[in-house]
Amino acid sequence: MSVRRLNHAVLWIRDVDRSVAFYTDVFGFQVDHLIPGRAAFLSAPGSLNDHDLGLFALGADAPGPEQGRVGLYHLAWEVGTLGELAELGQKLGELGSLVGATDHLVSKSFYAKDPDGNEFELMWRVPREDWPSQDTETRPGPLDLPAAITRWGTDLKTGSAAGSPS
Repeated sequence: MSVRRLNHAVLWIRDVDRSVAFYTDVFGFQVDHLIPGRAAFLSAPGSLNDHDLGLFALGADAPGPEQGRVGLYHLAWEVGTLGELAELGQKLGELGSLVGATDHLVSKSFYAKDPDGNEFELMWRVPREDWPSQDTETRPGPLDLPAAITRWGTDLKTGSAAGSPS
């Protein structure tokens, strides 16, 4: 028996309205169910899930995540094209949420934090035929998004956007 994919994520947050505004603005999520001041359930457009993200409020004084402590490090959300990744990276930069960018060789990624400090990754999957071979000595490094766009363009759909089940 094995799992197939992540069905949804649930985060502890401080303020429902603030987090809903962030995730609907940045990710384009829609609100499926709202319990004012307490919880929200959001989904990506076209999602077949009941919800993709649950948000449960702890209150304004709740401590935030702490780096180096046991717990979730980040969630990775996949985008379909490098154009979408570039657009989201720009938006996250404008919001002051962007904290890093990495070329993982099999994916191109931005790292950011939501208003409560929960870290997430936005990634575009490199076409499988362009992954390095297992005996290649290359390692992840800084993201050069313009070079990736020169190679694959802004509109090439990969991963789930191209119909890949995983």
